[in-house]
Amino acid sequence: MMNRIVCATDFSECAGKAQDYAVFLTRAYEAKLHVVHVPESPLWYGSNAATILYLEQAQKEGERRLADIEQQLIQEGLTDVEARQVVGIPSEQIKKAAQDIAADMVVVGTRGRTGLEVILLGSTADRVIRDAPCPVLAVPMTTVTPSIRHVMAPLDFSSPSLDAVEYAIQVANHFGAKMTLVHVLEPMYYDAEPGLQSMEAKWVHWRAQLEQLAGLISSFGLATGTVIRGGVPADSILDSAREQGCDLIVMGTHGRRGWARLRLGSVAEAVIRQAPCPVLTIKSPKFEPGHRRVVPQSVD
Repeated sequence: MMNRIVCATDFSECAGKAQDYAVFLTRAYEAKLHVVHVPESPLWYGSNAATILYLEQAQKEGERRLADIEQQLIQEGLTDVEARQVVGIPSEQIKKAAQDIAADMVVVGTRGRTGLEVILLGSTADRVIRDAPCPVLAVPMTTVTPSIRHVMAPLDFSSPSLDAVEYAIQVANHFGAKMTLVHVLEPMYYDAEPGLQSMEAKWVHWRAQLEQLAGLISSFGLATGTVIRGGVPADSILDSAREQGCDLIVMGTHGRRGWARLRLGSVAEAVIRQAPCPVLTIKSPKFEPGHRRVVPQSVD
């Protein structure tokens, strides 16, 4: 399930947190770790002598720091690690690196060297999450010691969210973690759903669906709890993560409303910006050959 991991770094403190998590996963899955740094050219200055000198210095510094990281990781016991630097637009080069090695995961920090909140979604992290050919783990500054003991999977019962739950099951099973399924009732949206005329009926319907899904997962051997609540999805997901003490949130990148990708600027962006733990976004989940699903691919 996890053979090749890409860790993107800009040498910031948050990138260091992401690197710690990438190393943790590399060890847990006995994977190969690829550390990638992309020095970004200040193109707004044009191709003048100052820009060229800046980029040359940035490249030299990047090569030195990457060599230090590679040596450090080898000394810490990682036997299969590679560090490389590529000049260009960070999000595009990170995506290309993941494609070139058929990566199973990309790990990024949620705050860059500029100090802007969450690198800023709409910039590097946003584009990596949207365009990467594999799941992306966004690691916040609040991460202390990497661990996966309690996985939370928000879902709206769309096929993409069920795929994310299926992926979350595999992660939880690998680490022996417990799971919590979270479903948020959005009154403005579900008022328009045919056949469910009252909030009480909606609550009963979706509670039954959630419990049925939790039963399937529990039969697989994982301790599984459920949370259903009303309100703003991002706020409810974040509140649930804090209340449940989850250390990993796994989310799909499409929803019931048919929005393309994450609709960054809405639910996913808000969750990633404020999450108390890493958030793993799933667009094209990879499963082992012969994988047998635990949850269905669709729910009525």
